[in-house]
Amino acid sequence: MKNLIFIFLLFQTVSSPQEFIKVASDLNFPEGPAWDSNGNLYVSSCYGGYIYKISGDTSGIFIDSLSSAIKQTNGLVFDRKGNLYACDYGNGSILQILPDKTVNVISDGFLGKKFNRPNDLAFHKNGMLYFTDPKSYGNDKPDGRLFRLDVASGKTELLKDSLCFPNGIAFSSDAKELYVCESAKSRILKFVLDDEGNILSQNIFAHMPGGDPDGIDFDSSGNLYAAHFGGGAIYVFDVNGVTVEKIITPGKKPSNVEFGGRDLKTLYITEDETNSVYKIKRSTPGLIK
Repeated sequence: MKNLIFIFLLFQTVSSPQEFIKVASDLNFPEGPAWDSNGNLYVSSCYGGYIYKISGDTSGIFIDSLSSAIKQTNGLVFDRKGNLYACDYGNGSILQILPDKTVNVISDGFLGKKFNRPNDLAFHKNGMLYFTDPKSYGNDKPDGRLFRLDVASGKTELLKDSLCFPNGIAFSSDAKELYVCESAKSRILKFVLDDEGNILSQNIFAHMPGGDPDGIDFDSSGNLYAAHFGGGAIYVFDVNGVTVEKIITPGKKPSNVEFGGRDLKTLYITEDETNSVYKIKRSTPGLIK
């Protein structure tokens, strides 16, 4: 009983919207935040057809569909060379965007068929790029997939199918576990990996109250932060999948989360009801990536 009371008290630990600071606004369904090595934050405007760069007084559109080969991007991630990778669900492809804004299509399908709606992506420590590819939304529509991509050769490998709208994706600090939000089933899956990044097993890591886990990120203590799209909160799960905190967000549609700042103790969120990006201070830093 004491443990149940303790968990309940932790669950009541909430941060209010007043603690959030708005860092960008007037975006059109912001998603997929990613940091470059110079401390600039990049955000997809899913419905606006552009990627926005947040960089102090010089913030503005980095690249858009009018001047480049992108269409509608979602998840973003940088490699160690400073290249930006994007899930372009409008084109059904995975893009590489060089610092000079040259756009290369790394992969646009599997076995001769285009991807459905590439959603989010993350690099394994071995340099392989993993990404989710949902299609229909419904807990009875298991047509989503998980892929692995060799960015050098463009070789694409199907790792898992029959998922119900796979969404946010993140690796544990040692890259031995891969976490994927299965939004339509209101849960987060944990895939145990071998040293090469192959799937050894899977299980349910956590269920999200009310459904729709979206973007995710880890802090250095192994806590997983998950945006509850439509629920107006960020849920924090400990290493055992137990909810330890609920952070109330400024709008009801937080879509993704990403740690940043000089000491990595600032959590940034994209929020789609207010079409803005916010930040909030945390006591535990995020992972170094």
